[in-house]
Formats: sequence, C-alpha cells, structure tokens
Amino acid sequence: MCTEKTVTTIAQQTRTFVPVHPTDLRATLAVLSRGRHDRTMRILRGEVLRATRTPHGPGTQLLRVRGTSIEVQAWGPGAEWLCDRAPILIGGNDDHSSFAEVNAAVTQWHKQFKGLRTPCSQAVWEMLLPIVLEQKVTGKEARSSFGDLLRKLGEPAPGPFTELHLTLPLDPNVVADTPSHVFHACGVERKRSDTIRRAAAYAHRLEEAAEMPLAQGHARLRALPGIGDWTVSEIAQTALGDSDAVSVGDYHLKNSASWALAGEPRGTDERMLELLEPFRPFRGRVLRLIAAAGITAPKYGPRLTIQPRW
Repeated sequence: MCTEKTVTTIAQQTRTFVPVHPTDLRATLAVLSRGRHDRTMRILRGEVLRATRTPHGPGTQLLRVRGTSIEVQAWGPGAEWLCDRAPILIGGNDDHSSFAEVNAAVTQWHKQFKGLRTPCSQAVWEMLLPIVLEQKVTGKEARSSFGDLLRKLGEPAPGPFTELHLTLPLDPNVVADTPSHVFHACGVERKRSDTIRRAAAYAHRLEEAAEMPLAQGHARLRALPGIGDWTVSEIAQTALGDSDAVSVGDYHLKNSASWALAGEPRGTDERMLELLEPFRPFRGRVLRLIAAAGITAPKYGPRLTIQPRW
C-alpha cells in the first residue's frame, strides 16, 4: 500500500503518496495525451497537468515528482476523487514482476524502462472520443480534428490555469446533441461522427466498463456499433489499465513488432500476435517498450494519404 498525507482547502486538495512500483510519471501518462492539439493535458519535465470529468464532477489534477513520492494537487468538484484515484492512474495496479524474460532485447528494455507503467484513467468516454477520431485516418488528421472540437465545444477546466487554456474533455451530453455539420467542419465525416454521438448518448454505460473485470469491460465497449477490436484495445490500454491489450489493425504496429522481435521488416497482425504470445499477459507492455526504445521498421512502401477536409 502507498503511504500518503492529505491537506484540504475549500477549492483544492493536495496529497502526497509513494508509488507501490517504480514509476516514470511522464512516460507513463504521456500515452493519455493526443498530441500538441490536446488542450486537456500539459506534460512537462517532472509534472503532468490533466483536466478530466469524474463521477463527482469536473476536476483538474497536477501531478509532480517529489523525490521518491508523487504530489497531487486537484481542483474542482472532482478533486477528492482525483486524489483518491491518483495511485491507480499512474499504474499502481500494474504489477509486472512476473514479466517473462524470453527475449534478450525485450528483457533489456524491460529493465531500462522499469518505470514505464500502464496507466488507468478510468475515464472511458474521454479516451474513446479521440481514439474514434483516429479510425481510418492519419494521426495528424485525427489530432487536428480533436483540437478543433475542443476549441468549438470545450469549456475551461477548474483551477488556476487560465493562461494555459486548459480545457475539460467534452461533455458527452453536449456531443450527443451536436449536429453532424459541426463535426464535418472539423474534418470528421458522417460515419465517425455518428459513432461518436452514439457513444456520447451511452457514455454512462460505457463508463461502467472501468469497474468491470477486463474481459467484461472489453465486451461492454465492443457492444457499441462502430467500436471494433482496435478501438477497444486502444481504450483498454489507457482507461482500463490493460497491460495485455494489443491494437490489431494498426497501420504501423505490426511492422514495428515484427522488426523488433524477429528482424522482419514487414509483418501481419497474425505474425505480431504469434511473436507476442510468449509475453502474455503483458503483450501491450512489450509494444510500449518497443516504442520507448525507439524501434521502428524500415520506412519504405506506401504511406497513408492525408485527405483534404473539403
């Protein structure tokens, strides 16, 4: 268990705790950010600032490294919830002491990046929206659309961060009522916007996945039309704390995995899964280690084309 102390004021809570596992705060939480257009997060050296929506209302949290401890400051109606759940957010439940040492390179990366944990934001809807935006388009296009939607539909996050333009993740009730032409103006075609609005309408049911066993949580997400295996895995890696989730169907991932694990410059999803099988239940961790080590397949062949918005 972590040791902690709490200081409470009317508008803010501050808590300090010692992580149960070695934790690289910046590397662990970076996966929650959707690039430079993401106004809901700011990641700095030794600090992570994050706006979110909790079961008790909106909140902002600032996490700082303090020696071997993590200090959390939180503002807004969700402040207490954010302080209580901070150890889980930074991977407190991610125990990879039984990680299989079946590949020398992966074992080296596992030791080198031992502080890299699988986060668990427990915020399903706010991860689902930008991930659905990434379906079938380039990351650059998706993140630009996400930034546009935040600017059009977002609201300021609580706390003293006005100058940073920190924005709360979009309210699902607002998104559900947003007409398709607003999405179209942000570069989002009808199919993805319909999926997003449908998910927004059932956001309360989707959030329940965070409290379920992983298999049931996956099934709850997959039951929504427009949400397939790739999207479920991407959400599970960030919102559900699933260290075994593998994003089958990713354009680049299968090649990077095949190159890192077998020296094969091009792979298939089937080959990737075959190479990852000995690492269960940490297949997702292996993929994150490959990315952290900067391993990418040789760059040749066709690339995805960025589509014009009009």
